[in-house]
Amino acid sequence: MTQAPAATRRLTAVLREEERVTPLELFFDLVFVLAITQCTALMAGQPTWTGLAKGLAVLAVLWWCWGAYAWLTSVVDPEEGAVRLVIFGAMASLLVAALCVPGAFDDSALIFALAYGAVRIAHILLFVLASRDDPGLRYSVLTLAGSTALGVGLLTAAAFVDGWAKAALWAVALLLDISGPAFFGVEGWKIVPGHFAERHGLIVLIAIGESIVAIGVGVSGEVDAGVVAAATAGTIVAAGLWWLYFDVVALVAQRRLARTTPGREQNSLARDSYSYLHYPMVAGIVLVALGMKKTLGDVGEPLKLVPAAALFGGTAVYLLAHVCFRLRNVRTLSRRRLLIGALLLALIPAAVEIPALAAVTLVAALLSALIAYEAVRFSEARDRVRHELVQEVAAE
Repeated sequence: MTQAPAATRRLTAVLREEERVTPLELFFDLVFVLAITQCTALMAGQPTWTGLAKGLAVLAVLWWCWGAYAWLTSVVDPEEGAVRLVIFGAMASLLVAALCVPGAFDDSALIFALAYGAVRIAHILLFVLASRDDPGLRYSVLTLAGSTALGVGLLTAAAFVDGWAKAALWAVALLLDISGPAFFGVEGWKIVPGHFAERHGLIVLIAIGESIVAIGVGVSGEVDAGVVAAATAGTIVAAGLWWLYFDVVALVAQRRLARTTPGREQNSLARDSYSYLHYPMVAGIVLVALGMKKTLGDVGEPLKLVPAAALFGGTAVYLLAHVCFRLRNVRTLSRRRLLIGALLLALIPAAVEIPALAAVTLVAALLSALIAYEAVRFSEARDRVRHELVQEVAAE
């Protein structure tokens, strides 16, 4: 029997040969960095509850778009043949969509919707090619194509209306698009667990990097002692967000996903833990970045209500997403993270009464205390988890 050409084989529904994230995937993610930055800029330019809602809605749309490609590249090799070229085209469209983020609800609404639609169409077309020899995957792709078409169509329609009608169309578009995999099932999808978990971990890292960028962007005047102190506290906050995810949580979740039975069980866990629950993590980090940007603008003055809610509430959302993430993966409740998250929400009214420097220092102190407590209280379990995983990797 004649063997199919290599380029053709790369488009069949065969799991990728390696679990590592490829350079092209990282290149694609760099465009998403701009999208995250633009969402922060949108909220910073409109520091109101409406501006916050707009920024989070746009981030949700772009997150779902990015996540679609994480699922895609667990099936096809993005470095080969036509796949590479189509992904380059998708990157160009995603870049245009990112550039339109500040005006996604105004003058740039139509261009944003069309660019976003082009990214999603490229994703569906590649999945159609990848699923031609796999009926189960083909069914899943076609159902996703239906919910995607509805979502893109509603976002396009929203470009021609204003006010509550626009908000309603955006809400329905998000609901239909995101609920598609939950409503139609996940039996036909395929993933490589190590790659899938690493890809999402890297996007969390990118989002945390945005909070560091926000520190630099927020400084508009002289770098004095107050700015130095705020920048230091902000770095501690960012480091705390990193530690809370990458020290143990990401490692345990990756192993849990890898040990789950392939098919419906594994795909459901991947959908819930990564596609769904990583969005509030990333959104929380983006909100923290917004709060940091406003803090560095004037460290001696109190934050206004919305930036204070972004700083404290964003950190709380991040922690509460971790609580849900742990529940979904290991069926246990992290009472400590739940408690600190609730405390951060309760402190929002106080945050508008103290200098911005004191506010960010308070957040840094709470995260540091949480990390220190967990490191001491669970030192043996932490050491065991980390060393077991290292041994597993070394044995492969």
